[in-house]
Amino acid sequence: MTPHHPRKRFGQHFLHDRNIIAQIVHAMSPKPDEIAIEIGPGQGVLTRELLPHVKELIAIEIDRDLAATLQSHCDFASNLTVINEDILHFNFSELLTTPMRIVGNLPYNISTPLIFKLLLHADNIIDCHFMLQKEVVDRMAAPPGNKQYGRLSVMVQYHCLVTKLFTVPPNAFRPPPKVDSAVVRLKPHTALPHVVTQFNHFQQIVTEAFNHRRKTLRNSLHSLISDELWKKIDIDNRLRPEQLSVADFVILSNSYSQSQGI
Repeated sequence: MTPHHPRKRFGQHFLHDRNIIAQIVHAMSPKPDEIAIEIGPGQGVLTRELLPHVKELIAIEIDRDLAATLQSHCDFASNLTVINEDILHFNFSELLTTPMRIVGNLPYNISTPLIFKLLLHADNIIDCHFMLQKEVVDRMAAPPGNKQYGRLSVMVQYHCLVTKLFTVPPNAFRPPPKVDSAVVRLKPHTALPHVVTQFNHFQQIVTEAFNHRRKTLRNSLHSLISDELWKKIDIDNRLRPEQLSVADFVILSNSYSQSQGI
């Protein structure tokens, strides 16, 4: 592909290590009857490896020069659609009308908001394979009691089984980032293990709890959960938020919703 100077404003770090690319494709194990979405294809190194293995590949790229170059260099592939758009403003409702697989090397500055956006469409996502900053992957996969466990852990694990696959060193990219990266698999639950009655209440409680993570639950959630309500909840309110499981947060959320008459 034509040399392209990485643009800082898009957080561009181009993956070039062929072994890492092969590991991603192997982990994903794409099938010929599947539709895949690639987020941030960049110079198309992963795109070209995926194209022979899927029914259709939809590549979404914010950089118009890269999008145009990718389209012209992959004209031979009738199963490729290139969309030049900002993924954070992209309307997934129109695209995710059937189960699809998602893959991408995500810029660090958009990874968390993008994942939260995608989780809203979890019903039509088979799985996601993402390259992310290793710290973000560690937070997503962290169990309760771990110092990395937080809002991101709870919200992602509510929707998905999270599997950290492998770490990727900075020299696998051009230019090399200043941190290690990692590849993670997010597989939405076929049936949610724990179901909230009001998702907005769940978000509110998880966010409020971890905004004051050094406080006890009684203190961090005092504006939402009264002492009277705590007496009806089988959770010790002297605990701190990182000590609660996803199931515990669902219990808190549903108890709060019920107290609101919902």
